[in-house]
Amino acid sequence: MAEASNANVDGACEEKGLEGSSSEAVPPGTTISRVKLLDTMVDTFLQKLVAAGRRPSGIPEKDLHSAMAPYLLQQRDTLQRRVQKQEAENQQLAEAVLAGRRQVEELQLQIQARQQAWQALHREQRELVAVLREPE
Repeated sequence: MAEASNANVDGACEEKGLEGSSSEAVPPGTTISRVKLLDTMVDTFLQKLVAAGRRPSGIPEKDLHSAMAPYLLQQRDTLQRRVQKQEAENQQLAEAVLAGRRQVEELQLQIQARQQAWQALHREQRELVAVLREPE
């Protein structure tokens, strides 16, 4: 198991002590190299696997993969469902927008037809007034 120390491996950046990151007590203010911190985290993870009744293979990458794969697959499925739901909602909104545009076009045609009818009526009214005002 990794031990906390003041060692600095290959001049790597150091982080101040993270209490409770392993089963070993790390005094506050103790400097831990990132490599040792990672070793401690992997060891702690493996201990939790053993405590949970899982037998680690001895290969940290394989053990991590076996524990994380189901979680990540579940997250992927959840995200895919959310994406499908959002795409369906977007499709409905796009259809609503197209229907609204068609309605606007129809209203514009109605307005244009009514405007032309009003203009024709106005011309007829002026002609009628002109005929009525003509001296006999």
